[in-house]
Amino acid sequence: MKLFDPHIHMTSRTTDDYEAMAAAGIAAIVEPAFWLGQPRTHVGTFDDYFLGLIGWERFRASQFGIRHFCTMGLNPKEANDPRVNEAVLALLPRYLVKDGVVAVGEIGFDDMTAVEERCFARQIELAVEHELPILIHTPHRDKKRGTERTIALVKEMKFPEERVLIDHNNEETLPLVLDTGCWAGHSIYPDTKMDEDRMVALVKKYGRERIIVNSAADWGKSDPLKVPKTADRMRAAGIAEADIETIVWRNPVQFFAQSGRLDIGEVETTGAVDQRALFEGNSVLRGQSPVVR
Repeated sequence: MKLFDPHIHMTSRTTDDYEAMAAAGIAAIVEPAFWLGQPRTHVGTFDDYFLGLIGWERFRASQFGIRHFCTMGLNPKEANDPRVNEAVLALLPRYLVKDGVVAVGEIGFDDMTAVEERCFARQIELAVEHELPILIHTPHRDKKRGTERTIALVKEMKFPEERVLIDHNNEETLPLVLDTGCWAGHSIYPDTKMDEDRMVALVKKYGRERIIVNSAADWGKSDPLKVPKTADRMRAAGIAEADIETIVWRNPVQFFAQSGRLDIGEVETTGAVDQRALFEGNSVLRGQSPVVR
């Protein structure tokens, strides 16, 4: 079974992670633009970061047979920073037209400020202008209220709900999302957010329709193998193989294919690996013999 991790921050991960992910069956990923842990103080740092998502990181994934897609956006936390927020919003259209960019995101709320909402709304407008879906971050604090306001804003702006993926859901917010036409993402973490057993319980209760799981692995304590581990836990709990495949492959493929930049036939085929290739003169190797297959 092919696996898709539709929310993972590989800029923060190592090549060991890519190797382990490929060995576990992960064939495609989406890397959302996000907060790097330390505030950025100049728009140029976002420019270089966005270039890395569509360039070096896409190349790095390909060296392990993984197809890499990304989303572009001003994240909710840094939306509050007047040193960068307006300049990043002005920069985004340059990147929203690029190959491999399959949504605007991750956008949404962090502290639920008025500035966050303004930046959120502007990026929904950019998604309309570029005919892209949106990937939405729900806040870690006061998640239910943040999710309710997220849904209300999507409805107020009349954005097509089938092109909305609301992420980081839990038992309290999932019913709210499923009552709309939006898709529901779940980040499986070692100690917080959602774990494998809780996800199994949600799938048994709500089924597979518009349900997506991801690892959201980043620079903090997280696990880039949470998608295969969740699939294994669902299998052990007796969930049908067809339902598992829908959740860990068909649903994310179907959602991001709405961008027009993810070809379903292409991602269904195994990615070729040629570690003799270079990206701007660089490779992932440090003296090792290249793998070609």
